[in-house]
Amino acid sequence: MSILKFELEIYAYNIDFNGHVSNIVYSEWMEIGRTKLLEAIAMPVYKIAQEGFVPVLVSTEISFKAPVHLGDRVSVELWVSELRHASAEMSFRFFKIDSSSSEDNSEKKSEEILVAIAKQKGIFADPDTMQPYRLKPDQKQKFATYLHKDLHQE
Repeated sequence: MSILKFELEIYAYNIDFNGHVSNIVYSEWMEIGRTKLLEAIAMPVYKIAQEGFVPVLVSTEISFKAPVHLGDRVSVELWVSELRHASAEMSFRFFKIDSSSSEDNSEKKSEEILVAIAKQKGIFADPDTMQPYRLKPDQKQKFATYLHKDLHQE
């Protein structure tokens, strides 16, 4: 089983009036993560729509632990924490990558600081009726690569 990991850049337009990354940006980052996960399992959004179903987000929950600022580097971990026939839950961890050098600059170290955890629940639906769509066994199996039922977020 795998965890999808990727890094994100922070842009000036991601910053709110408090000088840190706006809360809404985390929702955008989760959308990027879900898209990357679907691509990683060979089910990009355009392809699943052709197969007769679409993912529909039904809830988002985010807990913020520390602020992130312009100039910081961010990494994201994403996995499927629950998979049912017609729904799924994704879990996320967001880290600030704190890079520091040794006193003589001979060694660079990176430490990841947990800045937020999140969960999103979604259903699979028929695009015409918006009724739940039950994944076929081969479709469900593709998600199994990233399924971690017992992995804790913190």
